[in-house]
Amino acid sequence: MNGEICSVCGGDGRYANSFGRVASCPGCHGSGKRPEAGAAVRDVTKTKPSHYKTAASSAVKQTWPSSLEGTQLATDVRDSGLVNADTKARLIAEIIDHENTHGRCTQTFLKKIRKQVKPGASSPKPG
Repeated sequence: MNGEICSVCGGDGRYANSFGRVASCPGCHGSGKRPEAGAAVRDVTKTKPSHYKTAASSAVKQTWPSSLEGTQLATDVRDSGLVNADTKARLIAEIIDHENTHGRCTQTFLKKIRKQVKPGASSPKPG
């Protein structure tokens, strides 16, 4: 804390609200001194461990899924005869990206990808 007086409480450290109750000043938390500019600010944008991944880990280009569900799904996509090679490459890249962001392939994601490679998904239904 620096030597400047708190502008909210006038350096008293106490603050009277509209009901007449006296409490610690919300500006200086009862110290009477003005807080430093960056002392009260807390960074809450990085709340998950995945936010702290280093750039070195992303430097290696992953070419195949790492989880069991992702590997099975990518194998199904690769072996499908209903989609072309560009679509297969796009779907496998999507599986890898989903694993990197979610940790594993969710059931909803598995259904979404399988729907794109199952028989009848790309051809219109008769009548």
